[in-house]
Amino acid sequence: MSDHGTVARQHRATVPSPGCLIALLAPVVAVLIIALVLMVTHYRQERANDRNEAEALHRTVTLARSYARDVLAVPHYPPGREAVRGIAERHDGRLTSYARSEGSLATTVRFFGEYKDTSIFGTSYSRAYRCYSIVFHRDTKDEPQEKTTRLEKCDGA
Repeated sequence: MSDHGTVARQHRATVPSPGCLIALLAPVVAVLIIALVLMVTHYRQERANDRNEAEALHRTVTLARSYARDVLAVPHYPPGREAVRGIAERHDGRLTSYARSEGSLATTVRFFGEYKDTSIFGTSYSRAYRCYSIVFHRDTKDEPQEKTTRLEKCDGA
C-alpha cells in the first residue's frame, strides 16, 4: 500500500520469451536471405550476358574477315554491287554502302552475332551489331588487298 491508503502499482519489465523473438526475427532473416540470393543470381546472369554479347561481337570480326576473303576471291575483280550484297548476306551481314572506282572498292557492311540473353523471367535471343568499312584495292603487284576498319557508329538499321 502507498502512503495514501491506495494500492500502489508496480511496474514490471517483461522480457519476451526466446520463442517469441525467433518468431519475430525469422521473417526478417528469410527476406534478407532471399534478397541476397536474388542479388547474386542477377549479378551472375548479367556477367554471363555480358560474356555472351562479347563473344557475339567477336564473331562479327570473324564474319568481316571471312566476307573480305570471299570478296577478294571473286574471279572478276572488283565485283558488282549485287555480288557483294550476296557475299555479305551469306556472312550474316548487310551491305550499307558500296563505292567503286578505278581498281578499288569501298564497302560498309553491318554484321551481327546472336547470343543468349538470360533473365529471371527466362531466356531470349538477342543480336549484337558491328559495322566495318572494308576497302579493297590493288597493290603494286596488281594483287587485290583489303583493309578492314571497325566503325564506331553503326548506321543502316
